[in-house]
Amino acid sequence: MKQRIHFVRTADQVTLAWAEGGRGLPLVKASNWLTHLDYDWESPVWRHWTRFLAEHFRYIRHDERGCGLSDRHLGDLSFDSWVGDLERVVDDAAPGRPFVLLGISQGAATAVAYAVRHPERVSHLVLYGGYVVGARRRDDAEAARLYGAVVELLRAGWDAGNPTFRQLFTSRFIPDGDAEQLGWFNELCLKTTRGDIGATLMEARADIDVRHLLPLVRVPTLVLHGRRDQIVPFEEGVRMASAIPGAELVHLDSRNHVLLEHEPAWRQFMDAVLAFTGQPAGRADAADDGIATLSPRERELLPALCEGMSNAQIGWRLGISEKTVRNHVTRLYAKLGVRSRAEAIVYMHRRAPA
Repeated sequence: MKQRIHFVRTADQVTLAWAEGGRGLPLVKASNWLTHLDYDWESPVWRHWTRFLAEHFRYIRHDERGCGLSDRHLGDLSFDSWVGDLERVVDDAAPGRPFVLLGISQGAATAVAYAVRHPERVSHLVLYGGYVVGARRRDDAEAARLYGAVVELLRAGWDAGNPTFRQLFTSRFIPDGDAEQLGWFNELCLKTTRGDIGATLMEARADIDVRHLLPLVRVPTLVLHGRRDQIVPFEEGVRMASAIPGAELVHLDSRNHVLLEHEPAWRQFMDAVLAFTGQPAGRADAADDGIATLSPRERELLPALCEGMSNAQIGWRLGISEKTVRNHVTRLYAKLGVRSRAEAIVYMHRRAPA
């Protein structure tokens, strides 16, 4: 599986790098801390994430300003700029199409804000290990002091040849990682950004507070969070799920902020995301098998069904009775393995060319 990398300019003239892989229903990941579009693709920490998402969706992601293949020039560094960057990438990558929006860690706050601004674009909102209240805004003085100490260590020792400073940072993100994973994450720190930029980004994250947006979310929402997450407390996941109308909370038995492939929590995460978004457990291109079984009449009917036409309207278009349409629809659902018009539409989105 390959990815394609693109570039887009923001309103304040920062160049953002975004990538796509896979096909079907688009899934857009809001940017999160320490990514590099090239290195993540085959990394021992992120490759199972990219493989899973690109196998089931048209997976779209971008490096945030200051990191990875995007400009190291930060420009306007604010929460509004992060939301604006996501808007710019979406407009370039998936104009006019509904998509699944994934927010990981601080990307959850950006994803929530985007979903509130553009509910018509977001078919499903998935928030993993996320927060909408930064470390300095949580009424936890001890946690705020620890966060400040990490920022200062980052500023002082990130770029040094001695990996001790980065190891302290890495061990909190993946405390159950093996030697290869920890070593790769240490190297990613250097490849992704400079110490001064990283410290500036972390300080900006500490002041995020968009909890007032949670009750305004009007799209189906799934919140997943590790019970023992070492970076973002489980309570932050509870905060989001309890305030977003109708949100579902799935707790994961993990202390890793980035779920690792070997742990049972990763399987739980995959199953929950596929079930929530209505995707089958097999690869996305397995959808072609169901299409091949459709009769010529059912192939005529399916596009009209996905346009949202009623049975009566479809019958009028095809010159058949409404009862005949119902019979065709019943057989079509059985062949595709779906249970509703909504699932049929998702099925067809997965087959659509990128």
